Parts: sequence; C-alpha cells; structure tokens
Amino acid sequence: MAAQRRNLMQSQHQSWTDDLPLCQMCGVGTAPNCVYGPDGKGTQSHPNEDGHLRFRGDDGCFLYGVFNGYDGSRVANFASQCLTAELLLGQLNSGHTDNDVRRILTQAFDVVEKSYFETIDDALAEKANLSNYLLPHNENVPFHQLSPQSQKVMERLKELEQEVSGGATVAVALILNNKLYIANVGTNRVLLCKSSSDGQNQVLQIGRPHSTDNEDELQRLAALGLDSARIRQAGQIAGQSSSRRLGDYRVKFNYNEIDVLSAAKSKPVVAEPEIHGGQSLEGVTGFLLLMSEGLINALESAHGPEQANQEIVAMVAAELAQQTSLEAVAQSVVDRVKRLHHDVFVSGRQRATYCSRHEDMTLLIRTLNYPLADAALTPTQGGRICPVSVPYSNSQSTSKTSVTLSLVMPSQSTLTNGTNTASTLEEGTPTPGSQSPTATLQSTNTQTQSSSSSSGDGSLFRQRGSQAAQPDETGRVPPYVDFSQFYRLWGSDHGDGQSMQGGLGPQ
Repeated sequence: MAAQRRNLMQSQHQSWTDDLPLCQMCGVGTAPNCVYGPDGKGTQSHPNEDGHLRFRGDDGCFLYGVFNGYDGSRVANFASQCLTAELLLGQLNSGHTDNDVRRILTQAFDVVEKSYFETIDDALAEKANLSNYLLPHNENVPFHQLSPQSQKVMERLKELEQEVSGGATVAVALILNNKLYIANVGTNRVLLCKSSSDGQNQVLQIGRPHSTDNEDELQRLAALGLDSARIRQAGQIAGQSSSRRLGDYRVKFNYNEIDVLSAAKSKPVVAEPEIHGGQSLEGVTGFLLLMSEGLINALESAHGPEQANQEIVAMVAAELAQQTSLEAVAQSVVDRVKRLHHDVFVSGRQRATYCSRHEDMTLLIRTLNYPLADAALTPTQGGRICPVSVPYSNSQSTSKTSVTLSLVMPSQSTLTNGTNTASTLEEGTPTPGSQSPTATLQSTNTQTQSSSSSSGDGSLFRQRGSQAAQPDETGRVPPYVDFSQFYRLWGSDHGDGQSMQGGLGPQ
C-alpha cells in the first residue's frame, strides 16, 4: 500500500482528482519567492512550494484550499490531491449536518497526515539503515576523507533526507448547502468581506494563525510540559513559525531531539485543524479570500500589520471593479503586493530592512453574489468603481497614514452563489460547541475573530443612484473620488499649510 501511494504521488501523469471540474467562481494569483540584491533586482531562491485547489463537487459542494509548503513542495502537492479525494469523492452530501461536516473535515486531515507518512515509510527505513551503517565517529569526518563506500552512503542519505523532508500549512474553505466551513492548520489566512445593501463593508478574519505568538497555542503547548515563554521568544519551532502543520516527520517523530520541544509529554506539533462553521451564506454579498503566509507577510513587511486585512480587501475590491476575469483580479492583487514590497525595499525607508526578501505568494478569491466589472461601461455610464487604500508617507516622517479614498459602488446585482440567493449574514461571536442563530462562524476549537466595519467618510463601499453623473454649468462631471483628506494630510506633512482650495488640489 505504501509503495502504491508513493508511486501515485510521484507520477507526472496521474491524479486522484483529474475528473473533478474546476470551480469557475474563483480566481487564483501566484508569485514565486524572491531575494533582492543591492541593486534592487530580485532572484528566485527555490522552486515555488505553494499549492492550491478549487473544485466543484456534486450536490452543491465547493472546495478551495491554499497550501504553504516549505523544504520542498512534496507535502503541499500530496495534501492538495489527498484532501480533495477525502472530501469530494462521495464523502459529503446535502444531508449532512454541521457536526457531520466538521467531523469529516477533521478525519480528512488525519487521513492526509497518515497517508503522507505511509508514502515515505520506505525512505525513512532506508535512511535509518544507512545511518546505522556509518560508524558514529565518521559523522564529523570531512567528506573527502571518508572511504568511497562511506561517501556513497552519505550521498544517498542526503537524497533521502531531501525526499522525506518538508511540510505544509493549509487553509481550506468548504461550501456545502450554501454554508461556509473553514478548516485551518498553520499560518495561512482567511478573510471574509461582506458588503450590505446600505454600502457598509465588514472584513472578518476567520480564526487566528497557529503560531508562536498565539496565546491559545502557547497554552496548549504549556499543557504538554513545554516552556511557552521560551517558545514565544524563539519565534519558531524547528525553523517554522507554525505550531500546527502537515508532514515534517522531524518534528512529529523526533521532537524529543529538538531542544525547545524535548520536554513535551506527547507530540507537540500536530495536524489537527481548527474548524469554523457552518454559517449560512444566504444573501451574503462579498468575497472570500484564502492567502498563503508569504502573501500576507509581504504586505505586513511593507506597510506594517495594523491595516493589512483592510488593505488587501481594498485592493481586491478595486480590481473587481476593473477586471472582467477573477483570475486577472487575483493575479493583479498579487502583483500589486509584490510591487509594494519591492518599492519599499528600494526606497531605503524605515521598513526597507523588513523587505529584503519574500516567500511564495498565493491568493485565492471566491466571490459571493459579487458582480465583476462590466468592461463595456465607463464609470459615468454606470460602471463600478471601488476603493483604494493609499499609503501616505514622506522621507521626513517615520509614521504611515493609510488614507482610504471614498469611491462609488452601485446597488448590488442579484447574482447567485452556486444556485441560491437571499438575505444578510448575521453578526456575532462564535462559541465552541453551540449553534447560535447570531453566530457568525462556529468553531470546534477556541478561536479569535477580528472584524472591522467601515462607515462614514472612510467607508469602503458607497451607494449611488443608477443615473450617471451630469455635467455642471462648466461642463465638468462631479468627481467620484474625494481627495480633500489626502490633500490636507499632504499639506500638513509638508508644512506648507495649504488646503485643496489653496492650490494643492485640482482646480
């Protein structure tokens, strides 16, 4: 069985999911890792290790996932196929309750973990035998001083180590019966953006990353006998910031040999997902974002973590107003984050030291009753314009102010999410083990959600009438964008005291 799974995973022409149709209501954008040289030019330091999935199953079921691989793409590739096979080949149907779905999701992650380790059983056994072949005193001997036979053994050990190394963090979104379920392992991020009929916009981060600064995770590790303060200070566990991950046999089976984990009573780094949902998507208008750790880290490195969620949502909304393809929307946002990151590095400003490199970036966008731009219409003909978050700073200032431009969005179109339409997503705080009618998302684990509502002059979305703006007596059309706040900040920061009417803005 192990050999069969191993051969299937390594096959270039076979897949467990070849016959499943791709979902057409989502788009994916990617960018490889990059290290900048002194001249600002970037080079890729390793092959892209991210992965993703976006399938439409039977019975109104949709499955999406983003995988952040490390030390190779083996685990990410395996998990994307195996998770799909465990969830979309007859396991889920419209008759399942929320508890059934959460149980199936948890079991699927467990199966993926065990199945992956089965695929490397033979390699691990060979590695153990060859390690025993080498005498202990040969381990620190320079390679050129080893005997020819020992050199061959050392070369084979390196090959085996590369074959079995690596892991992945995973964020999965499942839509079944028009309900949303999120299963997360590790440090990827999931955002749900919801816009209401009155133009309000709310950004929800679903769950928190399983990292060394997550209080719940630190308490879990402390209960196993580990020093949580030491783990927090280290900031990493065996080279990664995640405290939950798929694969990585070194920390799963040899954790007693890792200094910071050596006191653990049982396996400290696990693959058990934190699950949120299911929450009805009836009537929800907006979009769902799944992001790999590399994308969100690049944006936070460039602009700081304070408004990263709002910035990425503003970028997506702006691209949705301009692009007619979700694939183009996702790729444009990724490219924009990449440019922001690079521009901060070459600027030499305060945050440039955080932007010397970035990891692989993946963004998956799934729209929820959200219309794309109509390429045939200009804004004055009823086309859509959405907001842009504009970072504001100059060389004399060490702080950054984010100015959200108030732009226009017409009334929402009546589109369907799969085959359903309806009302508003209710707000609330999820409580484990209960199903409250006001719960935004229900979690099987302790979890924290952050939300941000935009309103007033800084709202992300605005309503306007269906009629196009009319020219005034001078022949000018009233602007869709109010730049007055931007000009006031510009004038005060440059010390010229000018207002927009004083000559700084357009006349």
